[in-house]
Amino acid sequence: MAARRALNADETVCVFGLWHLGCVTAACLASAGRRVVGLDPDRDRVSALRAGRPPIAEPGLPELIQAGQTSGLLSFADDPGAAIEGATIVWVTFDTPVDDQDRADTDWVRQHLESVRPHVRPGTLLIVSSQVPVGFTRRLEGDWQAFQPNLSFACSPENLRLGHAIDAFLKPERVVVGTGEGVKRERLESLFAPFCQRLEWMSLESAEMSKHALNGFLALSVVYANELARLCEKVGADAKEVERGLRSEPRIGPRAYLAPGPPLAGGTLARDVAFLESLSLQNGLDAPLFEAIPRSNQVHQAWTQQRLIELIDGTSSPRVTLLGLTYKPGTDTLRRSSSIELADWLLAHGAEVVAFDPAVTGLPAPLNRIRLATSVDDALDGADAAILATPWAEFADLTADRIVSAMRNPRIIDQAGFLDHLGNDPRLTYIRVGRPRATVSFA
Repeated sequence: MAARRALNADETVCVFGLWHLGCVTAACLASAGRRVVGLDPDRDRVSALRAGRPPIAEPGLPELIQAGQTSGLLSFADDPGAAIEGATIVWVTFDTPVDDQDRADTDWVRQHLESVRPHVRPGTLLIVSSQVPVGFTRRLEGDWQAFQPNLSFACSPENLRLGHAIDAFLKPERVVVGTGEGVKRERLESLFAPFCQRLEWMSLESAEMSKHALNGFLALSVVYANELARLCEKVGADAKEVERGLRSEPRIGPRAYLAPGPPLAGGTLARDVAFLESLSLQNGLDAPLFEAIPRSNQVHQAWTQQRLIELIDGTSSPRVTLLGLTYKPGTDTLRRSSSIELADWLLAHGAEVVAFDPAVTGLPAPLNRIRLATSVDDALDGADAAILATPWAEFADLTADRIVSAMRNPRIIDQAGFLDHLGNDPRLTYIRVGRPRATVSFA
């Protein structure tokens, strides 16, 4: 996983905020020859990172963190004085928290930034990668430069992909970079040189808006350019720059998000849709397309429940198996997981819930009514229905023979069609989103 050595590697980078985004950023920068100090106010988290234990599962991340510390290029601190005063670049990487309505608490990010402002030395370049609404970095620039005019500001929206985060950082197709007053592009070119030569330069506002637009497009994947352009006029972003940011993203093209499957579970995509809605409201714009996204998603969230009711109606104390619990494969996070929400619904309706997930070995107290199985076959044993909830590779080789022999009633709900090879076996019931019911054989 070696990368080209960074130019101007004598510049120390302080990566501020050490959850998923920050840990990946710090470890990858160190792998490219940068001196990196990871800073976080959570002392327990810092202690765990010093021991090589990141706060969230990500393939290859523990090894990359350990390699960085062994090389002496990567260290961790909870003291902002020691971490920031020796740095020439401060990279802001907090994972912006959201509530259950996908509203982001950007004040929380700003408060953390204010706590370290006294330690930032003249000439420092601050890069914001946390998910923040358009205008956040420009306001930060204006407020901080009033006290310290020798600071410069940039915005490079995060490109975090759960389960593939290291590759996404080390080998991006392009990097969007917005620059503020007086930023020397050479410093940013040097920073990103080991990973990417294609930098999409734009204003701070346009870079922030590109992230909102990209995730809005991925959430919707239909024409919404006119609403976006009108909003750009109001907030100072350039619609053409935003369009360029979108067109340079490979997922809008051959890899567009057009496959039927599960609803949005909240978090990254939903957070930017909420930003777009809020920005439209603030600027006096009617934005029915943005407003329709969460409403449509809410309707689709009931799809699995409706199919389950059809399958197990009349079954006394049904046993339902969940194959997968995490938000996505490749991670161990349960927050905003649709599997957990479904488990809560099942328990509330009197079902026995059994689950298996290769990344989950224990559950918090509120979820202790879910029985964790030790294997796929253990989870399927005696079940009246099974739901393929998280498409882990471990589930791909499930055969009809295994399912029929283990389950009391062999019924599979598979929203995304991960197990589509089961669809033509008459011994079981297989249901997925978009599959015509007329072709489904009910056992």
